Amino acid sequence: MRTIQQQRAENALDRVNKLNNRGDNFKALYRSYVDSLGPSILMNGLGQALATETAASGPSPSNDREKAHRAVYNSVKQWLCRQDGGVYPSASDLLTAIMKNDQSRYLRAQGEALAWLEWHKKFCRAYLPADDGGGE
Repeated sequence: MRTIQQQRAENALDRVNKLNNRGDNFKALYRSYVDSLGPSILMNGLGQALATETAASGPSPSNDREKAHRAVYNSVKQWLCRQDGGVYPSASDLLTAIMKNDQSRYLRAQGEALAWLEWHKKFCRAYLPADDGGGE
C-alpha cells in the first residue's frame, strides 16, 4: 500500500511528464503559474485562485499563456476529482463542485491542493525551463 505522499508525488510527476511534447515557452509559463498558485490559494482561497486560472485561460485558450493557465487548472482538477480518493470524485467541473459542497470538504480540498502542489512545484522546477520574462 502506497502512502498518500507517494500518490501525490507520482501524480505530480506524471502531470509534468505529460508536458514533454509542449514547447519551451508553454512549459516556462506553466512552471511560473504553478509557482504562483500556492500563494494565491493561501491569500484568496482555493475557489478564487482556480477561478483566476480559469479567467486567465479564457473560454477558448488560443495562445501559450492561456493554454498554460488552463493546464494548471486541469492539473489541480485532475488530482482533486480523481475516482480513487479525490475530494470531489468524478466531478466534471471543479469550480462547480467547490460551490455545491460544504465548508469542511472545501477546506479538505484546499489542504489537499496545497499538499499536491508542493510536489508538483518541485517537479516543475526540476524538469521545466524557467520563464525568462519574455513569455507574457
